[in-house]
Amino acid sequence: MQTAKEIMTTTVVTVPPELPVGRLAALLRDHKISGAPVVDAAGVLLGVVTESDLIDQAKKIHIPTAITILDSVIFLESAKGMEREIGKMAGVTVADICTKKPLTITEETPLDEIATIMAERHVHTLPVLRGAQLVGVVGKSDVIRTLAR
Repeated sequence: MQTAKEIMTTTVVTVPPELPVGRLAALLRDHKISGAPVVDAAGVLLGVVTESDLIDQAKKIHIPTAITILDSVIFLESAKGMEREIGKMAGVTVADICTKKPLTITEETPLDEIATIMAERHVHTLPVLRGAQLVGVVGKSDVIRTLAR
């Protein structure tokens, strides 16, 4: 079974948290990638930002469902979810829209586990770590390219 080390992209395009969202869109387009790790000046992984995070900025806001009982309003959905959604929609920098504490894998993670994570968790960009060091990224295109061989 192939592992992340064999299929990962090692020349990783990373972005700083202060990068403006508009520049992020151009960077993803120009590099033909669907996401990038967010790293600080020391190279520490802070999160992952993807095309989906950019698309979230253009979507309609979803108002949580609520019911009224005896002059009380009860929300049937999380208010925190709406707050997070509004924050992403109003985001100006990568730090505002990225997923913090992303799922990561190691170089030894097998391909079937990578595919399972991507399918079940709806994640398309997985940073590959060796200890705390970012050594690569496995994206959905890496998995597809491997399966096509």
